[in-house]
Amino acid sequence: MDEMREQLAASCKKLRLSASLAGRAMTMEGDTHQDYLQNLLSSEIANRDAARLSRNLNAAGFPCRYRAEQYRTDEIDFPDGVSFESLLGLDFFRNGKNVIMYGGTGTGKTMLSILLGMEACKENIPVRFFRAAALVNLLAEHKKAGTLSQFKLKKLNPAKILILDEFGYVPYDRIGSELLFDYLSEIHEQKSIILNTNLEFSQWVNVLYDKRMTTALIGRLIQHVELILFPGENNRLRESSINQAFARTNSRQGVSNV
Repeated sequence: MDEMREQLAASCKKLRLSASLAGRAMTMEGDTHQDYLQNLLSSEIANRDAARLSRNLNAAGFPCRYRAEQYRTDEIDFPDGVSFESLLGLDFFRNGKNVIMYGGTGTGKTMLSILLGMEACKENIPVRFFRAAALVNLLAEHKKAGTLSQFKLKKLNPAKILILDEFGYVPYDRIGSELLFDYLSEIHEQKSIILNTNLEFSQWVNVLYDKRMTTALIGRLIQHVELILFPGENNRLRESSINQAFARTNSRQGVSNV
């Protein structure tokens, strides 16, 4: 038995099949030789798909992962022709569009963008997730070190979807702003950008400083865009234990929780 396993493992290596296939071959069942072979090959395909998904998710850099059934959409304002399902179906990406999610902190923008990124990973579409300030800092650091081209080539350019979270939460320095503008201009109409922000367009100049650059960046981003609005209250506050305790206290005192 051990000799057979070793022979199978050697054959798998030559055929560039996973090493685990040899082990599965020893326990796989099938009513006929053909069924056995089909079951074995199907298991190898499933194994490769799972490994590829794992690589895609790890490369994306999501801070956490979610399931679509966890998400609430009752307080999201979708534009005409757009729905939660169409976003998960990546219609925006197939149509060459960006997505801008605008709303207050804690209203679900980050979670939705990660869900979209995870769906892309399942379809073997490369994704990269960055908090905007972190990407600005990385661009500036690599510019200073003379490795900006390599950073773009290895870390940014492979992505077909770039997710920028928390855009505008903190102001960027002028060099970082210019580098971010340059890169987003460079990939204009080549990649889909998902950008989450709590700032109206009129306030972006307070983050990027330069009015002409800000106007140009907004113009590029909204040329082909789906604008998703999050007008609801802070979900983290609403669902927190502190808020629940506050609600119970008020109900006992005959006060409604607003």
